[in-house]
Amino acid sequence: MNDDSLDLRSLRFAIYALLIVSTLATTTARIMNASSADGKTPFFSANDRSRWSTISALVDQGTYVIDEVRKRPGWKSIDMVRHTGRDGKEHYYSSKPPLYPTMLACEYAIIKAITGASLEQHPFYVARVMLVTSNLIPLGIFLILLAYWIDELGESNWGRIFVVAAACWGTFLTTFAISLNNHLPAAICVLVCVFCVARIVRDEDVHIGYFIGAGLTAAFAAVNELPALSFLAAITVALLWYAPRKTLIGFAPAVGFVAMLFFATNFAAHDSLRPPYAHRNPGDNWYDYTGSYWSGEKQGVDRGEPSRWAYGLHVLIGHHGIFSLTPIWLLSMVGLVISLSQRDSVKRGVALLTLALMLVCL
Repeated sequence: MNDDSLDLRSLRFAIYALLIVSTLATTTARIMNASSADGKTPFFSANDRSRWSTISALVDQGTYVIDEVRKRPGWKSIDMVRHTGRDGKEHYYSSKPPLYPTMLACEYAIIKAITGASLEQHPFYVARVMLVTSNLIPLGIFLILLAYWIDELGESNWGRIFVVAAACWGTFLTTFAISLNNHLPAAICVLVCVFCVARIVRDEDVHIGYFIGAGLTAAFAAVNELPALSFLAAITVALLWYAPRKTLIGFAPAVGFVAMLFFATNFAAHDSLRPPYAHRNPGDNWYDYTGSYWSGEKQGVDRGEPSRWAYGLHVLIGHHGIFSLTPIWLLSMVGLVISLSQRDSVKRGVALLTLALMLVCL
């Protein structure tokens, strides 16, 4: 009986389902027990609170200004900027790009309209509901899509099951799923984009929808994770070379649409097309204000590492190194080399894209 027999395929998918369900069940339990150290909110960090502050300010006060929100017990964040608003006065704002929080504010507005619950009065209830809908459900879709794709590309039963198990239990995505962050949506977008690109390469007469999907997800990954701009650039070059016409009529407008939303929400929030992290120059430093954490003496990990060699060692194989915390990436390097030698154009293409992105990041 070979690995592609119906019985073995059914068994594999039963194992995939068990892995995915157990992952989602564990993540659900962690979301339902989410609580800050002081027990006042279900938020875990300044990064987390910064985005929730924007969401609450937008819906509860109709503004991106978080002057009042930041004063709530348990809502204080260091991820803030301060600059002159449209009223000519200085105000506090989240330092995070506003597109994603603006999208989530729409969800919060619906929850508040239906239930009457607010983030100020019922932070645990509202936040947990939103984490389920905006984090847990997309994570489930991500794992299901990944399992189907792994089963299609895999060459052995144990290999397929191992990779799905690693996706469920061997990455930080489940950790990110219990808080509001930019990493999870970016990771999901990268997978969907690569899936679309793989279909484009594999199918001769692929539907234009795959180009649109690739454009939307590649661009949204970039607006959530700045380093993903290299991913967007690599995808753009690859598709322009492979299918220039459909790339120009499908992929490019989709990227432009996301870019338009990014700059529009940024302008609505800050009266500037440049995001807050681009305002760090002398004379235009939004992070430099009285009491700012970023203009004083940094603490802990924020102090940085003066030696690039020491930093490189720690970020790779140190106590908090990429390969120390997620050793499966070492195996992925071996798989990358093997994929480059395959005859399958999709496998070679994905391997080449991965290698190009690694070189860009280095």
